[in-house]
Amino acid sequence: MLDLLKQRFSGKRTAILGFGREGQSTYSLIRQVLPDQLLLIADQSDEISKHPLLSNDNHIEFHTGKKYLDVLGKCELVMKSPGVRINHLDPVFPPEKVFSQTSLFMERYGRQIIGITGTKGKSTTASLIHHIFKLAGKDSCLVGNIGSPAFHFTSLIGENTLIVFELSSHQLEYIEASPHVAVLLNLFQEHLDAYASFEKYQQAKLNIALYQRKDDFLVYHSSDELLASHIRVKEIAAHLFPFSLSAQNKPGIFLKGNTVFFSDGHTDTAVWEADQKRYLKGEHNLKNIMAAIGVCCLTGISNDEIREGILTFKGLEHRLEYVGEYRQIHFYNDSIATIPEATIEAVKSLPNVDTLILGGFDRGIDYSGLAAFLKLSGVRTLVLAGAAGKRIGECMASGPPHQQTIFYINRFDALKEIVFRETRPGFACLLSPAAASYDEFANFEERGKRFRELVKS
Repeated sequence: MLDLLKQRFSGKRTAILGFGREGQSTYSLIRQVLPDQLLLIADQSDEISKHPLLSNDNHIEFHTGKKYLDVLGKCELVMKSPGVRINHLDPVFPPEKVFSQTSLFMERYGRQIIGITGTKGKSTTASLIHHIFKLAGKDSCLVGNIGSPAFHFTSLIGENTLIVFELSSHQLEYIEASPHVAVLLNLFQEHLDAYASFEKYQQAKLNIALYQRKDDFLVYHSSDELLASHIRVKEIAAHLFPFSLSAQNKPGIFLKGNTVFFSDGHTDTAVWEADQKRYLKGEHNLKNIMAAIGVCCLTGISNDEIREGILTFKGLEHRLEYVGEYRQIHFYNDSIATIPEATIEAVKSLPNVDTLILGGFDRGIDYSGLAAFLKLSGVRTLVLAGAAGKRIGECMASGPPHQQTIFYINRFDALKEIVFRETRPGFACLLSPAAASYDEFANFEERGKRFRELVKS
């Protein structure tokens, strides 16, 4: 990787765009090979000029504040962090001059990468695959959107290291190489505030497969009609391995009775019994498990190792996480659910959801389907927060009448009194917002942690 960085950026007027965790790790690695080259560091925060990492560096030009993106007119190349938007600018900065940790990782290590994307489920699926790899004794690292920036792992990657890379749409936007094994889980409306259209968001996700070679593999959900329609019309060179709960695709991963099979196109192999007890509850997690089974079979993991991995994987924080029982009420934290489809699956996965907490930052997502589902569900009480909560309430008020009692809150902390008063003993209270968190919180993790604190206090 160091040789590639030197080749790409030596002698070029380069800007590091965004100086959060990823921007800082980008700076540190570039400095290993280009210690004296001028770097332009751009960030909306004026405080980055005081960052201790930069205190002794005399070869930096800072561009901060509201007009920090003006740096694009003063540089030749850009190393962009995923959270920084430049696709809305006019004129457009030339895409061939935009690099990222993801694009360079794909270029350098693509043959070792298992890349996972989708609107929902990618963190769980990537973590499960990594868990199974480690149990099987494989040299594996988990990088990308889920944890530490990819550049943190460069010194640990050998020729046989399997790189499990969880990939967001922002990370995939400017790549020109795809992973050896790609996983596409689903496509739903998400991040509409960051893209000119839903189509642009979909295109970013599909980049994970568009640069694959003939000896690569694509595992994808064939029953997601939107996703499957793209696969049908795109010129994808990789071997296709669809997974589905209903269709028995060969080659592919499919369910027959209660058994998940992997087919290479010639032989169908029974891998795992889906009715076994597992920590990953719900039909959506069964799909995630099937995708993981496909990857593990393609990378030579034995059925026994796959079964042990599924059995012992306990899931992730803020993803249908059981918080505990307090005053005879069972509390679940599903703060990761930022779209209606995820919330619907959460309600379907848990028994006896009596109170559901929804809402937050409004990104213009269509909530009519969620409202129709809730009207027919057994949920008795809705606690609706923020601007998104108000829109969900409007959807509940239109069309057929609903039986739910609805409470509106302006501050997240106000939910505590309501849920303890309204939720019946022996039943469940679920936080599954179907909305982003950044009206009150920095991210969904912060929201989930606050929910746990409120419940436990």
